[in-house]
Amino acid sequence: MKNLEKEIRSQPQVLRGLRGLNDEAIDKILDRVEKDRPAFVYFAARGTSDHACIYAQYLFGIYLGMPCALATPSVVSRYGAELDLSRALVIGVSQSGKAADVISVIERAKKCGAPTVALTNDPSSPLSEIADYKLDCGAGPEHSIAATKTFTAQMYVLATLCARWAQRFGKVPPESTGVSSAEELLAALDKLPDAVEKLLETVPAQIEAIIPRYRYLENAFVLARGITYPIAYEGALKILETNRIKVSGYAISDFYHGPLAQVGAGTLVIVLAARGKLLGDASDMMLRIQNLESTGVDILAITDDDGIADKWDLAIKIPAAPGMDSISPFLFAITLQLIALKLTDVKNIDPDESKALKKVTITK
Repeated sequence: MKNLEKEIRSQPQVLRGLRGLNDEAIDKILDRVEKDRPAFVYFAARGTSDHACIYAQYLFGIYLGMPCALATPSVVSRYGAELDLSRALVIGVSQSGKAADVISVIERAKKCGAPTVALTNDPSSPLSEIADYKLDCGAGPEHSIAATKTFTAQMYVLATLCARWAQRFGKVPPESTGVSSAEELLAALDKLPDAVEKLLETVPAQIEAIIPRYRYLENAFVLARGITYPIAYEGALKILETNRIKVSGYAISDFYHGPLAQVGAGTLVIVLAARGKLLGDASDMMLRIQNLESTGVDILAITDDDGIADKWDLAIKIPAAPGMDSISPFLFAITLQLIALKLTDVKNIDPDESKALKKVTITK
């Protein structure tokens, strides 16, 4: 069994291990939040970690009403700008904890007197050592070049921080979330490992029935909207870095503004159709692509909705997540990891080897 498959299949165990792992650190972070009352959250990350931060950006905005921003690290690391981060909570996210440009953002924040948090898979890493507070992914060593278990671990820790924050300050979720309280979100996170286990039991057979037809696939898109949108980015990254083909992730709303023109014969469009407020947007996009004349495009729906699954010839039905679309991004992400894995098998590619990529990428 390849490292990639082992690590995909280890995710229920990894997520169970995160229950309570960071509680003490989160309490200290929230004590500081209560004292400083930051006006916004500033995330610094690269690659897969950046996608986890976009997921957190949605959660923090929806559940906390907290404005969030994603850092452009070279503004600090290369241009030497003196950003005013004095009113921010600054969170640096890096699997290795060695990303030099992310570290530079944390250093800048500390000069401003802002509280800083590091989320890494190595609590002794340079990023963890420099930050005021450290959060642990607890995923154990990751050997595959493509990050899988560390990604969902990052999402889980950030979601837990958000839920505990909402609980501490009595934040009530909007009705649109389908979640009635912070306690319900925490309970959904507790149930998530079981949902992932169920997915790993049921989804691979569906993938086995569909993906072999794409042995010669060279061009694909992954589309989603709302809180599932960063999973389109992450899924595209997983497929392209393991299979060496052109894959792009887009927000459905952005795909209408030009990229739709790229759809043509031989293209695969994967649409993440998640139950919740934005399910209709995914359905509308699939119909729009279907109605394009003579494109010869394949539309693959990944969905937790029975109606969508029944309507489309190419569909992968995933289990319904506890917590609706606040939690379902985990299940969509793992499904795309499994698709990337199956494509490597179909294309006879070793996903654990790459001439171009290294496990740890250090950018400045």
